[in-house]
Amino acid sequence: MTDHSTYPGMAALSICEALLLALNDARILPKSEIMGVLNDAATTHENAGGSDIEIESHKAVAALINRINVSGNSVRRV
Repeated sequence: MTDHSTYPGMAALSICEALLLALNDARILPKSEIMGVLNDAATTHENAGGSDIEIESHKAVAALINRINVSGNSVRRV
């Protein structure tokens, strides 16, 4: 990955995953709520408008969020 514009997104994803795990560990949010947050985020991107390129990007983001929601993160399952 050589595109420097992807680094902020990768950092944000890692931070958000860590926060969701911490909220679950601290028993602030149950797994069902965390999955709901991910579902809401994916749905927002699935329904986003814009140019064809923007819509394609939103669809890719939604697909990534849905994969995270189904399979958990790379470290452990929420």
